[in-house]
Amino acid sequence: MVPLLILALAAVALVVTVLAVASGRVAVDDLAAPVHSTPDHGLPLEPGSGDVDAVRFDTAARGYRMAEVDDRLDTLRATLAEREREVAELRARED
Repeated sequence: MVPLLILALAAVALVVTVLAVASGRVAVDDLAAPVHSTPDHGLPLEPGSGDVDAVRFDTAARGYRMAEVDDRLDTLRATLAEREREVAELRARED
């Protein structure tokens, strides 16, 4: 009888805890801060299209989707290359 009572109390405590966490009444610690395992290979303050290839990202269990990052970097590289071409054309006209 006593083991059944202890088991029932433990089950009730477990259900109450899960409901409290799920409803937000009990705060759960946020995810740990990311740990950088590589030196910073970010973009310089004024990036050029060639700088995009040097960008590196750390991997994590809950990280980015590689295909999305690659697509964004491709777009950034193309935009910077277009701007560099336009600046070169404008400078050539001034000469």
